[in-house]
Amino acid sequence: MEYRKLGKTGPMTSAIGLGCMGMSGAYGPADRGEAIATIHAALDAGVTLLDTGDFYGQGHNEMLIAEAVAGLPRDAYQLSVKYGGLRDPAGAFIGFDASPRSTKNFLHYTLQRLRVDHIDIYRPARLDPDVPIEETIGAIAEMVQAGYVRHIGLSEVGSETIRRAAAVHPIVDLQIEYALVSRGPEDSILPTLRELGIGVTAYGVLSRGLISGHWQASNGARPDDFRAHSPRFQAGNVETNLQIADRLKAIADAKGITTAQLAIAWVAAQGQDIVPLVGAKTRTRLQEALGALDVMLSAGDLAEIEAAVPRGAVQGDRYPAWGMASLDSERG
Repeated sequence: MEYRKLGKTGPMTSAIGLGCMGMSGAYGPADRGEAIATIHAALDAGVTLLDTGDFYGQGHNEMLIAEAVAGLPRDAYQLSVKYGGLRDPAGAFIGFDASPRSTKNFLHYTLQRLRVDHIDIYRPARLDPDVPIEETIGAIAEMVQAGYVRHIGLSEVGSETIRRAAAVHPIVDLQIEYALVSRGPEDSILPTLRELGIGVTAYGVLSRGLISGHWQASNGARPDDFRAHSPRFQAGNVETNLQIADRLKAIADAKGITTAQLAIAWVAAQGQDIVPLVGAKTRTRLQEALGALDVMLSAGDLAEIEAAVPRGAVQGDRYPAWGMASLDSERG
C-alpha cells in the first residue's frame, strides 16, 4: 500500500480510502455481512482511511463500522466523519446544522456509535448558511484541544470559506467530488488548497458508478437509490454519459485494466496531495478498485484520456437542484 500525507499538518493515510456510505443503503440494498467483510478486506490490504457521515443511514453506517473494527487497535484505522446533515423520519434531507452547540452534540453521538474515544478527522458536511464558518471551526478546535478530535477537515466548500476556516485552525483536507467528469475544483479550489497546504479526499471518483464500466442505461435505480434522482442518470443524459464510459473502456482495454481502475488512477495521478475515496460495498468491487494502485499513467496516457473525456463532456449536474443549492463549492 502506498501512503500519502493529508496536507502539511495532517496524518499519513493510505493512498486510497474506503467510502462506507453505500453500505447503509444510499445505492439500494446492501448486505451487512458482506459490508463488514469488505471493511476487513480493506484493512487487511493496508487501507487505513474509513470515511463515513453520522447521517448515513441515520447512524447505521457508524454502528456498522464500529462492529467491523471491534477489537482492532485504534491506530490500525483512521475515521473521517462528516456531520450536520439533518434528516426527517422518512430519510429526506431537511437542512444542515453546524452551530457550535450542535457540533458538540453530534460529536458525542458519533463517539458513542463508533465506540471510540476520538475521531481522526471531523468535518461539517456542508457550509451552514446560518453559522459563520469561524464559529463552526472554533467549536471543533475546542474538541481538538479536549482530545476528542485529532484533525479538522472541510467538505464541499469554496475558496473563500477554505481561507476563513484555515485562519481559525489548521485544516488537513477538503472532501469534495472530483473525477474525470467532475472537474470544477480545478478552477480555484485546488489552487487555493495547494497554496495553503491542504490535502484532498476525493469522493465520487466513479461518478456514482456512471463511469465504472458496470452501469447500463437499462439498469434503472430503486427509489431509495441516489441515482434515481441524480440528473446524470436521467433519460436524455445517461445515454450520452455512458458513451464516456465506453471511450474510457477502450483506453482501459488497451492497457489491460478495467474502466474503473483507469478512472480511479486518473484521480490519483492528479497529485500526491489527493486521496481517492472508493465507495466499494463488496469485496469484489474493492479488489478491483485497489488494482488502480498498480496503474501508472504516463503523460501520453493522461493526454489520451483528456482527449477522450474533455472537461465538460458530462451531461447533467452532479446533484439534484436542492443538493446543488447546498454546495458552497459551486460558488468558487
